[in-house]
Amino acid sequence: MIDAGVGPALAAASTASALTAAALQGTPYDLVVSAGIGGGFQPEAPVGALVVADEIVAADLGAETPDGFLPVTELGFGTVRHHPPEDLLRRVADAAGARTGAVLTVSTVTGTAARATALRERHPTALAEAMEGFGVAEAAGAHGVPVLEIRAISNPVGPRDRAAWRIGDALAALTEGFGKLVPVLESWNRHDQ
Repeated sequence: MIDAGVGPALAAASTASALTAAALQGTPYDLVVSAGIGGGFQPEAPVGALVVADEIVAADLGAETPDGFLPVTELGFGTVRHHPPEDLLRRVADAAGARTGAVLTVSTVTGTAARATALRERHPTALAEAMEGFGVAEAAGAHGVPVLEIRAISNPVGPRDRAAWRIGDALAALTEGFGKLVPVLESWNRHDQ
């Protein structure tokens, strides 16, 4: 386990460094798991819920235009989505009792109802937002290693109300969920896929 830091850039750099070091030592990773807390889109992902990403999305990587936001893919380059292995995703969600949906990676945490609404309109399957998943997925993809993203919901996406955040509860849910995932992760072999 590594602490990849906050934000997509540091998460990508930390993950790439760890993957490179392991490969050079002859002990490459078979799977990368980005895990932490995040905001949940209400009511589908309430505080305390566990979410497993069926797609990891860079929600604000693109350009603002007079007609609205364009992701980099519509500008003709880059990617904005990574998809975890379906079989593993299903097994992990079942074992942990987690919801599945898109987890959005943002560089700026949503703090208004208007932005929360805009994100949901662009990404109707989104259940959560966080700041690291896409960076981790980019690094894993560059190394040819599958990736999962798991988030425990600590607060609603929308207006910032620090008094309503339940970070301790979310960390407890994440710890409990991971305890249920160990047998699934140990038995999964990406080479069998």
